[in-house]
Amino acid sequence: MSFEEKTSETVNSLKCQNCGAVLHYAPGTNSLRCEYCGTVNQIEDPTLPDAVKAIDYDTFIAEEQNHTQLTQEAIVVKCSGCGASTTMLPNVTADECPFCASPLVVDTTQTTTILQPHYVLPFAVKDNEALQHFRTWMNKLWFAPSDLVKKVKDSSSQQLKGVYIPHWSYDTDTETEYSGERGEYYYTTESYSVEVNGRTEWRTRQVRHTAWYPASGTVSNKFRDVLVSASPSLPLKMAEILEPWLLGQLRKYDGRYLSGFRAELYQTNAAQALGIAKKRMDPVIRDEIRDDIGGDEQNIGNYEVEYNGLGVKYLLLPVWISAYRYNGKLYHFVVNACTGEVTGDRPYSAIKIVSLIIGIIAAIIIIYQLSQS
Repeated sequence: MSFEEKTSETVNSLKCQNCGAVLHYAPGTNSLRCEYCGTVNQIEDPTLPDAVKAIDYDTFIAEEQNHTQLTQEAIVVKCSGCGASTTMLPNVTADECPFCASPLVVDTTQTTTILQPHYVLPFAVKDNEALQHFRTWMNKLWFAPSDLVKKVKDSSSQQLKGVYIPHWSYDTDTETEYSGERGEYYYTTESYSVEVNGRTEWRTRQVRHTAWYPASGTVSNKFRDVLVSASPSLPLKMAEILEPWLLGQLRKYDGRYLSGFRAELYQTNAAQALGIAKKRMDPVIRDEIRDDIGGDEQNIGNYEVEYNGLGVKYLLLPVWISAYRYNGKLYHFVVNACTGEVTGDRPYSAIKIVSLIIGIIAAIIIIYQLSQS
């Protein structure tokens, strides 16, 4: 099927049969809704949690290299301000970047072949609910500038942009062979002298020592859904704060869940993301090694990890995002559109910080003066 035919099919499936407007996915439901006449179309989705399966990693990479993966044609626009690439609906010709608020002009004649995601986690939190989570989070921030807090309070949900962020998810069972040392405490009695009223007295005390013994062995770990954000526009630390995601609500990819929202393209590929995923697994593996070594202290020497049954999934996870410029600097605020968890960059009010310091100094002076009187 040509892109024009697919585009026509997409437009028809999203077209309200009652008034002709475009149907948008309604967060928290399994349906498309017309914002003009209220018409509702159900999305038939047989996906069950047990049906969500990872794809063999080696097979996935081989298909990628041989260009045999399942792909789709899409209208992709790249922001000249921050470089983020997002997909657009066929009927959209202009918008603004959700990551930096720069204006976007869409050339609907230019299409790109992109990898089709395996699963999508539909929006569950509505825009007005996300705005309330955002305001609550902002009110709890210490030293936030008052004018920015007021700006957020006065803002509308239209300033939030719904975006699906690309993620890679990895499953694997690891076997790790290690060598190291087990430290066990033992105590000896030590004599020492002290001067008491001009006289020397001898006393004893217990002194702790560590005896080290060689240790080696094999430990096993099961990892499921180790997530790595593939978005260059959402820093890894910020993406990790948004966790956990309700992955039990994943659905087999269906473009209708994207109607009314954006989908960012991944910039970190599966192989690059695997390296990041392994770094996330490493502390868990090291803790397992320490538990296996036992004793009072542990020294981990060398260890080799074997990743068995390595599987991968390409996911789209939903966020509400808003970009604010304050004193010439861009700040991002992101809401997990499943749980309402909020994170973001934040400015500090120099006036509030200085006022607090002055208040503390004044309190110290008053307390000192009272103690001298």
